Amino acid sequence: MTIAVKICGVNSKVAMTAAIYGGAALVGLMFYPPSPRFLSLELAAELSAMVPKGTWRVGVFVDADDDTIAKTLKAAPFDMLQFHGDESPERVAEAKARFGLPVIKAIKIATSDDIASAKAFDAVADYLLFDALAPAEDKDALPGGNALKFDWRLLKGTTWNHPWMLSGGLDANNLAQAIETAGALAVDVSSGVETGPGQKDPVLIQSFLEAASQL
Repeated sequence: MTIAVKICGVNSKVAMTAAIYGGAALVGLMFYPPSPRFLSLELAAELSAMVPKGTWRVGVFVDADDDTIAKTLKAAPFDMLQFHGDESPERVAEAKARFGLPVIKAIKIATSDDIASAKAFDAVADYLLFDALAPAEDKDALPGGNALKFDWRLLKGTTWNHPWMLSGGLDANNLAQAIETAGALAVDVSSGVETGPGQKDPVLIQSFLEAASQL
């Protein structure tokens, strides 16, 4: 079984090198200002230029307008967009048409009702990403990268028109269990390869990718 891995929130050349040489299928660069993984356009351009052909460069946005996305794409080329906010299915379809790039839509999961609501995005997004919904009382939680898990069993046996990936609280130690429980063929990791918020660690990146390669 081949597990595709997306290293999200890459924010340094050291982290990008570890992701590329470790065999990441996708690398995500964050353009949400409150995030500790937020990148300047200058650094984003440098990191994007490091990515070899065959590895997908993903620009990650949270409820961004067209001008913000266009300015980012002008500074740094990407192969895919990821929407990790409260974007509607209509907004996903609109952005795909406007920018001509495939879109990953993140879906926040707490209960089976959230799985059911994801079907509307399955009709328009090219990839679905299932992440944990932060508790309502956690006012400081980000849209993603919170090291939170949800009940992976909710995804087992579900069927989708498009590929999907599992995210939320993953690390090298729980990866095998998560994949077996959810039935995932692709995963997304951010905080699980950090020593602190936004502090990507090349050793943890390599360990995660090595764990995925053995599944």
